[in-house]
Amino acid sequence: MVKYPQKSRMLDSEERPSFLSTELFPFRSRFMDLDGHRIHYIDEGKGPTLVFYHGNPTYSFLYRKVIGGLLSNFRCIAFDYPGFGLSKAAATYDFLPQSHAEVSKRFLEKLKIRKYSPVMSDWGGPIGLNVASLQPDRVERLIIGNTFAWPVNGDFHFEAFSRFFGGFPGIWIIPRFHAFVRMLIPAGTKRARLSQEEMNAYLLPMPDGPSRMPTYIFPREIRKSKEFLTRLEERLATLREKPTLFLWADADIAFRKTELHRFQSHFPRNATTILKGSGHFLWEDDPETIIDTILEFAS
Repeated sequence: MVKYPQKSRMLDSEERPSFLSTELFPFRSRFMDLDGHRIHYIDEGKGPTLVFYHGNPTYSFLYRKVIGGLLSNFRCIAFDYPGFGLSKAAATYDFLPQSHAEVSKRFLEKLKIRKYSPVMSDWGGPIGLNVASLQPDRVERLIIGNTFAWPVNGDFHFEAFSRFFGGFPGIWIIPRFHAFVRMLIPAGTKRARLSQEEMNAYLLPMPDGPSRMPTYIFPREIRKSKEFLTRLEERLATLREKPTLFLWADADIAFRKTELHRFQSHFPRNATTILKGSGHFLWEDDPETIIDTILEFAS
């Protein structure tokens, strides 16, 4: 049985930690009290609203390069799910994808966001699309990086990953060695070479074993959240007519052309940009192409 984090050395203050310098992350950190959580987010720029949904094991820091190039044209909002980045989770929180989606929905409501375009990849896809499909009238466009939005049970490619990182090996190595960050971020950045300061920005928000358990729960839920993902795919029809931009890294270790083609069948009003040589963390690997493509697509 998973032991969920209760008390760990998660950040208690609104001061930026020393590992997240203004040179590295040149945005104002904001905080919101929401249903017992302390949510960290950034809200930069003016114009049509883009809301950025991160995946595992990242947080709003993942989007720093892209937001820096978009904030002159867009209002850019990026937030950390409870237990990720600088957000602090309520003691009883379960860190499940559907729970992150509910928090995300409440977050947008509290900010009074009426119209927006979600920007998503990895687990940010199921979370962001879940929110969008429940309130499609608020969604202007979809911007989708490498992700999925349906059950993948029975697909060996995903099952093997889930059984390792979301099974006994993962529950042993993730809390002890911060394995998901130490292994997956270097493996998923093919073109970028992250500095030690950048790696520290991913490593240090989760300084102990209990605080790292949310990064275990996501891979476990690849298999366990079948019902959530089934319902999500059924609701994608509510977004079918939305203009959609696919930003697809072709050197991703996780999501393949198979997932892209399935998405294209759900969202026929699409434009697709293949990010050649980019890995799973496409926002790190090719921010310049992404910025130019979004400016052309959504301005």
